[in-house]
Amino acid sequence: LVLQQVMVVGVLAIGQSLIILTAGIDLSCGMVMALGGVVMTKFAVNYGMDPYAAILCGLAVTTGFGLINGLLVTRIKLPPFIVTLGTLNIAFAITQIYSESQTITNLPSVMTALGETFNLGSTEVSLGTVTMLFLYALAWFVLRETAPGRHLYAVGNNPEAARLTGINVDRVLITVYALAGLFYGIAALLSVARTGVGDPNAGQTENLDAITAVVLGGTSLFGGRGIILGSLVGAVIVGVFRNGLTLMGVASVYQTLITGILVILAVAADQMSRKGVR
Repeated sequence: LVLQQVMVVGVLAIGQSLIILTAGIDLSCGMVMALGGVVMTKFAVNYGMDPYAAILCGLAVTTGFGLINGLLVTRIKLPPFIVTLGTLNIAFAITQIYSESQTITNLPSVMTALGETFNLGSTEVSLGTVTMLFLYALAWFVLRETAPGRHLYAVGNNPEAARLTGINVDRVLITVYALAGLFYGIAALLSVARTGVGDPNAGQTENLDAITAVVLGGTSLFGGRGIILGSLVGAVIVGVFRNGLTLMGVASVYQTLITGILVILAVAADQMSRKGVR
């Protein structure tokens, strides 16, 4: 049940993990996800596009945003924080303008298929949850067992040393940001499947939750250290935490406040552990 509730944040956290492992950060993930969801649903509902083609268009938009982020970080040498803060606002504005701040309903069944469930013993499991777990397994394998995965860690740990060993640092970073955008698009599809609508206001809390999940999962904001499966654990922790606060009647604004404090504490602990290692 918890995994079904955190599948959107969980997939966002995969993309966020890849970027944070390179010592970057993406503040735009939630808003890019919202834009992808609006694009794919509006193309299918308002323009009558084939649902599969509409989904691909949404994925292309989110991947494109990731690619732009990567190019700005590598080619113009802008800090990831500034770049993604800018694209956060751009994605939000485009989403609101394009959707006219209206929720898109009456979606084709293809777009809600990942929200369907099946019985696994006495537990109902959604196809979206299975998708999330598969993506984590795939990301874990690539990062642990392949050369591109090792290159990513090397770039996050010391980009200059990585460059001296022959790794194309810019290509690694551009690929990472583009892949993160693709994961945001998949998260958009999961969000659409779970809610049954294209919501222009989606992603406003997921942005912070995804970063929190990555940090709580043990990935260092300073790059080069972390295990992708830790982000899944972090997403579950965030989900359980928010559910607990909701059951206690804590307003969402205070939940966001407490989540922000958790991020600061986790980063502070990581910084102190790094100093201890040195």
